[in-house]
Amino acid sequence: MTTGDDRLQTVLDGYAKFLLEKDLAPLKHQPHLVRWARDFLLFAHEHGGYTFEQTLDMFLAEVGARAGVKPWQIQQAADAVRIYRYQYRRASDDGEGGIPAAGLNDNAAMSARLRQVIRLRHYAKSTEKAYLHWTWRFLEYRLGAGCEGAPAAGDAKAFLTRLAMVEKVSASTQNQAFSALLLLFREVLRTDLDEMAQTVRAKRGRKLPTVLSVAEVQALLAAVEPEYQLMVKLLYGGGLRLMELMRLRVKDLDFDAGLVMVHSGKGDKDRTTLLPASLHADLRAHLAEVRGLHEKDLSQGHGEAPLPDALARKYPSAGREWGWQYVFPANRIAVDPADGKVRRYHLHEKTLQAAVRRAVQKAGIAKHASVHTLRHSFATHLLLNGTDIREIQELLGHNSLETTMVYTHVVREFKTKARSPLDTLQG
Repeated sequence: MTTGDDRLQTVLDGYAKFLLEKDLAPLKHQPHLVRWARDFLLFAHEHGGYTFEQTLDMFLAEVGARAGVKPWQIQQAADAVRIYRYQYRRASDDGEGGIPAAGLNDNAAMSARLRQVIRLRHYAKSTEKAYLHWTWRFLEYRLGAGCEGAPAAGDAKAFLTRLAMVEKVSASTQNQAFSALLLLFREVLRTDLDEMAQTVRAKRGRKLPTVLSVAEVQALLAAVEPEYQLMVKLLYGGGLRLMELMRLRVKDLDFDAGLVMVHSGKGDKDRTTLLPASLHADLRAHLAEVRGLHEKDLSQGHGEAPLPDALARKYPSAGREWGWQYVFPANRIAVDPADGKVRRYHLHEKTLQAAVRRAVQKAGIAKHASVHTLRHSFATHLLLNGTDIREIQELLGHNSLETTMVYTHVVREFKTKARSPLDTLQG
């Protein structure tokens, strides 16, 4: 005789297998998603008589009240339950009072197909994550609205209009959702998109980027912890994006020309930017340490850095070469879940982001500054020094000069000579 515990374990085993097969979360996160699904099902079993969303709200409130639980864990719990509800099993309208039978619905197939399309187009991992998030949000909205049948352009129009009119999301957020659904309908559903053109769009006025003054940059650099100073200086000195810095390989640094080669940057474009002469000595010393680490890895039978798929197939041993090693490698080697090989990846980007946040606080900078603020400051300070706007466009890798022109407005703010009427009266 099958007990309730046996049924629950069977469902959870099926969910774990589903997460693995559909690659719906990083491998190391999947056991945590299964645990959250288990906790929710046990909670729902004791709190019958509510709708799914009501039960989920109560469950997340209970999770948030637990000692030591962080906000990202609450979000992880919500994601785990919604993936379980809307993708692993068939949605039902009778609440979550018992432990339901598992099942795979069309929503999961759509998500899997969209993931394939995104990877065929070589979109960034962050883009894949964002597009899948908006696809899940859209499918959840349809279920909540009682929509039947295959998704239609009218459903997308209603969802995007709700984002703008009800949820009051920013224009950039709505545009991201619009782009995700556009790809879903065009490449997965093959549906006419005429109705989506009539969507109410959130309006975006002119936004100026946050820029640090030269003195503020100096204070920030002085406040950064020693192990991150070189990285932050290179970010600012070359106007690099965060992931461009993290993915730099040894071969990308050209000391003789004073240039950094950026491969497959935003938009999958290559470009060159500045390698500050003041960093050459520190970078060479840093690379000597990295090389020692690489040679130690080789002596232990490892020493391989991950390569793009096509290159890895063409040159299977290139990952062990010195030139392909990351400039800023991770502290530990890791097993690649895709093929089981042991590799040394780059330092995790969140480590540097946290270090910059701490430095901003320590330096007493009141502006909402982040890693990307250093890129804005790089461009603005070049303009202040008289660098041609088109040269800055090339260094930043902007497609359009109009994108770069935003820094001229910031420079105007820095150079303004106007006096306040109050200062005139009191002067």
